[in-house]
Amino acid sequence: MRATRAGHTARVQPRHGYLDAPAPLAFAHRGGAADGDENTAAAFARAVALGYRYVETDVHATADGVPVVFHDPTLRRVTGEPGRIADLRWADLTSVRVGGAALVPRLDDVLNAWPQVRFNIDVKSDGGVAPTVATVTRAGAGDRVLLASFSDARLSRLRALAGPAVATSLGMRGVARLRLGSLHGRPVRLPPSVVAAQVPVSFGRVPVVDRRFLAYCRRIGLHVHVWTIDQPAQMHHLLDLGVDGIMTDHVSVLRDVYRSRGHWAA
Repeated sequence: MRATRAGHTARVQPRHGYLDAPAPLAFAHRGGAADGDENTAAAFARAVALGYRYVETDVHATADGVPVVFHDPTLRRVTGEPGRIADLRWADLTSVRVGGAALVPRLDDVLNAWPQVRFNIDVKSDGGVAPTVATVTRAGAGDRVLLASFSDARLSRLRALAGPAVATSLGMRGVARLRLGSLHGRPVRLPPSVVAAQVPVSFGRVPVVDRRFLAYCRRIGLHVHVWTIDQPAQMHHLLDLGVDGIMTDHVSVLRDVYRSRGHWAA
């Protein structure tokens, strides 16, 4: 590792095909949730049309084991309908509309529709683990997805099923261990599939992202992707610190910030 003239440590070479684009990466969070139709085909299409190569999304599984792209465990917030996804069959969801217009997408349809896009998949339920891995495998998408979860136990199951070739991030306990390691200079043993720490700026009043944390992650070969950042000033600050990626609901705002700094590869 070497220091740059700006005082940052040099970026590590990505060790997984998922990270094959120049950093810092730009992630469309839920496809760009600020436009009101999060996690829909229309949202993903808008993000891709803007030039996004990385899209963050979420998965639950239906009662009959179909992984669908949806954030909440229940339908109410974005569809106005009652019901839990885990209690409904795929056929029950075909008449449900997000924002009154958009279909709830299946994960296999999304992966097949945008073969050039890297998908950051947050598996939101234990029931979604096996169906998600099976769908990624059938689609031949193992080198262009990253599997994520807040749950360390769920991530362990994902890694066991997907194998070390499919990229993963860290759960909340894993991030906490990583932060403590950065503060005290202690080594942290990570599963071989972990290629990124995907973190908020802070947990409550406890800061996570600072120069010490970034330098530590760089030394052990991890990207640091920060969520969910919607204000230009904070985007600029994080880029000045040297983060490897930013997730945003406001996809046009992040694109403009990256363009202004010469980061927009599209």
